Parts: sequence; C-alpha cells; structure tokens
Amino acid sequence: MDIRKRVVIDAGHGGEYDPGAVFEGRQEKDDNLRLALAVGDILENNGVEVIFTRVTDVYDSPYEKADMANAADADFFVSLHRNAAAEPGTGSGTMTLVYREEGLAKELASSINRELAKTGFTDLGTFERPGLVVLRRTQIPAVLVEAGFIDNPEDNERFDAQFDEIANAIAAGILNVIRQQEEEEQFYMIQTGAYRIRSLAEQQLEELKSEGFPAYLVSEDGLFKVRVGAFSDIDNAAKMEQELREMGFPTVMVHGPAVN
Repeated sequence: MDIRKRVVIDAGHGGEYDPGAVFEGRQEKDDNLRLALAVGDILENNGVEVIFTRVTDVYDSPYEKADMANAADADFFVSLHRNAAAEPGTGSGTMTLVYREEGLAKELASSINRELAKTGFTDLGTFERPGLVVLRRTQIPAVLVEAGFIDNPEDNERFDAQFDEIANAIAAGILNVIRQQEEEEQFYMIQTGAYRIRSLAEQQLEELKSEGFPAYLVSEDGLFKVRVGAFSDIDNAAKMEQELREMGFPTVMVHGPAVN
C-alpha cells in the first residue's frame, strides 16, 4: 500500500572544510552522518521513501541542501546535528530548531523532542531559528535536530551507548506525525472482497499479490476485507480498478482513511 511519505534526511556539515563542531578529535560531521543513515534506514523499513542529502563525507552548502529538499518534492526535511556550547561541558540535552514555531514543523519538532526525551536526554525544547538557511529556504516543513552536545562527555557517552535507541527515537518522532496525517487523510481504495472467514480473504490476497497488485487485508466491521492501493487521486484509483476488473476481480471503490 503506497500511502507513506517522502522525507529528506540531512546529515549536517561534511567534507574537508566543514567538520561542524569538534571536541577532543571528535567531529560533528561524522556523528551526523552515522545518525542520518541509521534514521533513514528505520524510516525505509517502515515504508517511508528517504532521500539523503549525503551518504558519504562530502560538502554541500546549506543553500544546496535546501534546493535538494525542494527539488525532491518531499513532505518533510529533517537535518541532524550535534550541539556545542560557548564553554565546553556547560550544555547538555537535545533540542529541535524550526524556522517558525507553527504548523507541521512545530508538530514534527515536538514529536521528535518527546521521543528523544525517552532516551534519557534532557528535552531543551523547540526554538525558532529563522536565520538558518536550511530552515528558511526549504519550502516544506523543516526541522533541525540537535542530538546532544558534542562538547559534553556525558552526552557523548549517551550518544554512543544508546545510539540505536536515539536513532529509533528520531525515526519514531517522524513516524508519529506521518501516521497522524494518514489517519486524517482520505484515500480511494479498491476493495475486491469482504469475508467472514479469514482464510478465504487470505486466499484472494495471495492471488492478488501473485499478480503483482499492492494488496492488503483489513479487519473491519467483523469482516476481513481485501483491498488494493490507497490513492489520494481518484483517477489513479479508477485506473487500478479497471486493471483489476480486466483481470476478473470483482471491485468496489471505497473512500476514507487508510486502515492497515
């Protein structure tokens, strides 16, 4: 079922001339890339299309990164960073930055903050940073996550020891907003059968899948319903329905929130 979103994941900084914050030989650009790849992998495993601004140690300017996000026609832009204080060791915790604290960007930032707080980091909150290019020029909901302070040994220890948990927390924060949107959005779906006996529904499900259709099973109103696709555009749904009918499947188009 193709109802998931497209998210641009940006590993902050990069390349020879932009290591980001540096502390005792540790370079922010490396932590950012490792975290970005891990978060992206989790999102992809949950059906989200992910576009990375970089997957190796290369440099692109903030303007170029914003342009990548805009050209990708994505739903969200998430830039991953590590923080640093004016005096090393005096800052601790996570925060998320937004261009303006409103709309989907605010919801996304709050969701990520809540999930990161579960890992033990202090939640420093959401802050407006209208001067940041990647937030100001990106034409989609955009956030910049500061995953702990790189100049604080305790934050670094948590970052390393709980790396998988932190990556999962950021991904969960993104997925929370995506799922909320899916629940609110209305889709056109093609239903090919409704059965009281699950095995009969599963038989039709396997038949559809064997023919290459994106079929899935929904348990609703005491019935096991077999559906194909979830389309925001009724014309695309109609094309799918016609294709199913030509293959001999009975069809009815239904409209509502996607259920899976």
